[in-house]
Amino acid sequence: MTRYGMVINLETCIGCGACVVACTEENSLHLGVDVPLGARTHIETIEVGKFPSVNWYFYHSICRHCEDAPCVAVCPTGASYKTPEGVVLVDYKKCIGCKYCMVACPYDARYINEALATPDKCTFCIHRVKEGLEPACVAACPTHSRIFGDLDDPNSEVSKLVAKGAVPAGASHGTKPKVFIIPRR
Repeated sequence: MTRYGMVINLETCIGCGACVVACTEENSLHLGVDVPLGARTHIETIEVGKFPSVNWYFYHSICRHCEDAPCVAVCPTGASYKTPEGVVLVDYKKCIGCKYCMVACPYDARYINEALATPDKCTFCIHRVKEGLEPACVAACPTHSRIFGDLDDPNSEVSKLVAKGAVPAGASHGTKPKVFIIPRR
């Protein structure tokens, strides 16, 4: 069985936002409704130090597709669910808009899609993945800072990076996230 995950390399990220734009364009086309820029994934710029020795670091906000997803656990209708591959999704037809999933997510990874009138989130572009393509954010990254693949395949690049020490993003919440980071050193 496949278990999808992503590694985000903060050492190589240049904060260009190509991932954010690609996500917005892809999902707006796929859903047929506007997805606000930066709603499903965005990059936060963190400034460390004082002039003249200021450093900028980039942190990616995205759904962590948790093994123990609190958003799935609290959903009263089953609209928030996990696929056999571990991708956390929203069934818009089942969603009643109660926003329990938004409150339960410790990563603030959900937003209200006004056009759908439901909470929405990153889907790892599962519609693309099923066609043998990478998620739009991964395909668009000019520095190959986002890596996607099967966490259970020891030969996949994402699995190798996790084995080398990529850190689960937000692991302290106990949700077993499937998005990992390579921190900036």
